[in-house]
Amino acid sequence: MTYHFDPIDIEHLKLSARLSLVRRWQRLLDARELAVGLIRGCLRRRYPHLSAGELNLKVLEEIERVQRLSSRF
Repeated sequence: MTYHFDPIDIEHLKLSARLSLVRRWQRLLDARELAVGLIRGCLRRRYPHLSAGELNLKVLEEIERVQRLSSRF
Protein backbone atom coordinates (compact mmCIF):
# COMPACT_ATOMS: atom_id res chain seq x y z
CA MET A 1 0.00 0.00 0.00
CA THR A 2 1.36 3.41 -0.96
CA TYR A 3 1.09 6.28 1.50
CA HIS A 4 -0.42 9.45 0.12
CA PHE A 5 -0.07 12.78 1.85
CA ASP A 6 -3.01 14.09 3.79
CA PRO A 7 -5.01 16.77 2.00
CA ILE A 8 -3.73 20.32 2.32
CA ASP A 9 -5.48 22.35 4.99
CA ILE A 10 -6.11 25.62 3.16
CA GLU A 11 -7.23 27.47 6.29
CA HIS A 12 -4.05 26.46 8.09
CA LEU A 13 -1.98 27.73 5.15
CA LYS A 14 -3.83 31.05 5.20
CA LEU A 15 -3.21 31.44 8.93
CA SER A 16 0.47 30.53 8.52
CA ALA A 17 0.89 33.03 5.69
CA ARG A 18 -0.28 35.83 8.00
CA LEU A 19 2.46 35.11 10.54
CA SER A 20 5.50 37.33 10.69
CA LEU A 21 8.76 36.00 9.34
CA VAL A 22 10.11 35.72 12.88
CA ARG A 23 7.10 33.69 14.00
CA ARG A 24 7.39 31.36 10.97
CA TRP A 25 11.07 30.80 11.76
CA GLN A 26 10.14 30.10 15.38
CA ARG A 27 7.64 27.46 14.27
CA LEU A 28 10.31 25.87 12.09
CA LEU A 29 12.79 25.80 14.97
CA ASP A 30 10.13 24.38 17.30
CA ALA A 31 9.42 21.59 14.82
CA ARG A 32 13.14 20.85 14.53
CA GLU A 33 13.49 20.74 18.31
CA LEU A 34 10.60 18.28 18.52
CA ALA A 35 12.12 16.05 15.81
CA VAL A 36 15.55 16.02 17.46
CA GLY A 37 13.94 15.29 20.84
CA LEU A 38 12.05 12.34 19.37
CA ILE A 39 15.24 10.98 17.82
CA ARG A 40 17.12 11.47 21.10
CA GLY A 41 14.39 9.65 23.05
CA CYS A 42 14.42 6.67 20.69
CA LEU A 43 18.19 6.47 20.83
CA ARG A 44 18.20 6.82 24.64
CA ARG A 45 15.93 3.77 24.90
CA ARG A 46 18.10 1.85 22.43
CA TYR A 47 21.41 2.85 24.08
CA PRO A 48 20.70 3.59 27.78
CA HIS A 49 24.38 3.20 28.69
CA LEU A 50 25.60 6.14 26.58
CA SER A 51 26.68 9.42 28.14
CA ALA A 52 24.96 12.65 27.09
CA GLY A 53 27.85 13.50 24.76
CA GLU A 54 27.85 10.06 23.17
CA LEU A 55 24.09 10.25 22.75
CA ASN A 56 24.41 13.63 21.03
CA LEU A 57 26.88 12.10 18.57
CA LYS A 58 24.40 9.29 17.88
CA VAL A 59 21.70 11.90 17.23
CA LEU A 60 23.95 13.62 14.68
CA GLU A 61 24.76 10.26 13.06
CA GLU A 62 21.06 9.48 12.75
CA ILE A 63 20.28 12.87 11.21
CA GLU A 64 23.12 12.42 8.71
CA ARG A 65 21.89 8.91 7.88
CA VAL A 66 18.39 10.20 7.15
CA GLN A 67 19.78 13.05 5.04
CA ARG A 68 21.81 10.58 2.97
CA LEU A 69 18.75 8.41 2.44
CA SER A 70 16.54 11.35 1.46
CA SER A 71 19.13 12.70 -0.99
CA ARG A 72 18.75 9.51 -3.03
CA PHE A 73 15.17 10.41 -3.96
